Amino acid sequence: MGPGCGRPGGPPVLLLLLLPACPLYSALMFPGNVPGEPVTPHWVLDGGLWLKVTLEEPVLKPDVVLVALEAEGQDLLLELEKNHRLLAPGYTETHYSPDGQPVVLFPNHTDHCHYHGRVRGFLESWVVLNTCSGISGLIVLSSNISYYLHPWASGDKNFSSHKIFRMEQLFTWRGAWIESSKYKAGMASLSQVPQSRVRREVRGSPRYLELYIVADHTLFLVRHQNLNRTRQRLLEVANCVDQILRSLDIQVVLTGLEVWTEQDHSRITQDANATLWAFLHWRRGLWARRPHDSTQLLTGRTFQGTTVGLAPVEGMCSAESSGGVSMDHSELPIGTAATMAHEIGHSLGLHHDPDGCCVEADAEQGGCVMEAATGHPFPRIFSACSRRQLRTFFRKGGGACLSDNPGPGLLVLPTRCGNGFVEAGEECDCGSDQRCPDPCCFAHNCSLRAGAQCAHGDCCAQCLLKPAGTPCRPAVSDCDLPEFCTGASPHCPTDIYLLDGSPCAKGRGYCVDGWCPTLEQQCQQLWGPGSQPAPEPCFQEMNSMGNSQGNCGQDSKGSFFPCAQRDAQCGKLLCQGGEQNPFVLGRVVTMDSTILREGHEVACHGVLVLPDTQLDQPGLGLVEPGTRCGPKMVCQHGQCQNATFRELERCLSACNNHGVCNSNHNCHCAVGWDPPFCDKPGFGGSMDSGPAQPANRDAFPVAMLLSFLLPLLPGAGLAWCYYQLPTLCRRPRWCCRRDPVCNRGHPLGDVHPMEFDSIVTGEPSPLAPGTSCQQCLHPSSLALFSDPENSAPT
Repeated sequence: MGPGCGRPGGPPVLLLLLLPACPLYSALMFPGNVPGEPVTPHWVLDGGLWLKVTLEEPVLKPDVVLVALEAEGQDLLLELEKNHRLLAPGYTETHYSPDGQPVVLFPNHTDHCHYHGRVRGFLESWVVLNTCSGISGLIVLSSNISYYLHPWASGDKNFSSHKIFRMEQLFTWRGAWIESSKYKAGMASLSQVPQSRVRREVRGSPRYLELYIVADHTLFLVRHQNLNRTRQRLLEVANCVDQILRSLDIQVVLTGLEVWTEQDHSRITQDANATLWAFLHWRRGLWARRPHDSTQLLTGRTFQGTTVGLAPVEGMCSAESSGGVSMDHSELPIGTAATMAHEIGHSLGLHHDPDGCCVEADAEQGGCVMEAATGHPFPRIFSACSRRQLRTFFRKGGGACLSDNPGPGLLVLPTRCGNGFVEAGEECDCGSDQRCPDPCCFAHNCSLRAGAQCAHGDCCAQCLLKPAGTPCRPAVSDCDLPEFCTGASPHCPTDIYLLDGSPCAKGRGYCVDGWCPTLEQQCQQLWGPGSQPAPEPCFQEMNSMGNSQGNCGQDSKGSFFPCAQRDAQCGKLLCQGGEQNPFVLGRVVTMDSTILREGHEVACHGVLVLPDTQLDQPGLGLVEPGTRCGPKMVCQHGQCQNATFRELERCLSACNNHGVCNSNHNCHCAVGWDPPFCDKPGFGGSMDSGPAQPANRDAFPVAMLLSFLLPLLPGAGLAWCYYQLPTLCRRPRWCCRRDPVCNRGHPLGDVHPMEFDSIVTGEPSPLAPGTSCQQCLHPSSLALFSDPENSAPT
């Protein structure tokens, strides 16, 4: 039994891949009968010089390099570029001293040996590998041809230093993976796999995942207590995760690594669910010290059953649930990376692919990343189903933190014109001369063509910047806010949303991290359109039982505990209507209950997760945290707790009743009011969103002019009346209203002359009929609204 196997267990939670009970470790320690054919890669240096790749130091780490090798009798030329964007400026590496104190290092974020690239002559190809000790990584030529290249210490310096093999050989290598034949049946015909290394400027707004990865103490032990080996393992995995997620137009930017060299800092057991939530609790403190988007734990332990990873669904960007746990189950980093990418997919709102959904790759080609079980250790393609779910997640306002555009100033990298990324000192970059289709950009020097203001971005059209106020990212939910072009940048401003605590769903919920969790939304998500929350008595009666039909959660031993009366709507989610079966894969059954209400039977149904079910949704069937359970009260940890919105109240007090508060604690003003405090006429929007200028751009100046002129019209009209019709208006209107006779019948007595004037209120002045004011008021009205020459006193 190897390290990390056979540890005490708990209930399994997520089935991802069908893997052996004990994972294989050490990427450079293959057994003697490792699959593949011997090969000797060569660096192709400037001037055509070939240099044999060895396993010895010093390691070559050029920014751009060619590697020549042979695979199955075919010469391949790898075009490699260092993944400079893998590590963020300020990237940290943390381990612990023997006395338990953290040791934080700030290494050069560009000095690493991890690459992405392509194979020359293969349009669909992509490559992800490292050169840290020899060359190791994945080479994909097309949707059905891929190889793995890895170092091989043959013991003979004159003999081949590497081996290369088809990925399919892993199915039969020493019985390490499950035979693939039983997964071939029923697979649909294949479509071409999309190229993963996407030019993100062409695809629209990019998204950046600021990732922090932690290795637990067991993984450190498995890596022979070698800090550098553990560090390299995490970097290899992160580089592969980046490659996989780029097919979704998401780029991984690693903000830090942490290795628990002395002991675990959160409780890690064979119970994946307990491990996850303990880790996410620890992550809250980490986020306060080191802000980031998601934290992933890589463990050397083995979870119970076939579970290899777990993450909350739609948890991305949440302070409480943006993270996941994965086993380091694979000898090759691409396998562990596929698991981590799967868990990140769950955080992005992706569920397991149903049968027949993954047509992009069959089992021998790796299958799809979000399949529950592929029989293959290295799925690396997202299905069309996953892409649709991701679009829905973003449309609902999820993942707002990924829209932060670091810009050229954050990723301080060596620039290279022609790599398809706009870097510092470049105005545009559309790729190489041969691949550049952009009419706005010169490919040879990455500069804009004459007359062009921009080449890429949501606020760029036909080489020109869109006018200020042009919508570039509409609000997608009650808790989202729109963004507008500024007129000065081709990029849409950073995505922002309503400040936590803002009311949403017509007062049925409060915004939390850009979401509006309500019972209605959760019922429809579980049971489909038409489903609604069960009546409150259902929650009160069922959730007080403390069993599988109704409860407020489970303790560490798996026992249900009942809800207190005030917490009843924070326990099991109980609904009515919708579909007969819940929209959940796995061993989940419907629990129908009936209660009597005012002499009538009322049905309320929830879901029961069977004990041996492998699911990707911890707490499935329970009311989500943050759901409103009363005025200024929300659900947290199965309890209905008071919610304080002091930050919201402070912010709103500065917006002068003409705006709302955004997630940056700034006022987002209504159209017609000017940020930052919505106290002056202006275009609306906020300091963060850009100006919310009206679609009719001429309407605004006209409205502003009228807003100044209209108050002057009554005075001007009365003045004209004085001088043109003196016989009709000797006693002007306001004189009359100061007369005690005028005010005798007024319900408020003596009033300020303009407070209740008909010009202001649109109502006739409430004066008693029959007074002497009638003779005064009528001619003045005629003077203002009629032709004086054709008017006569009555």
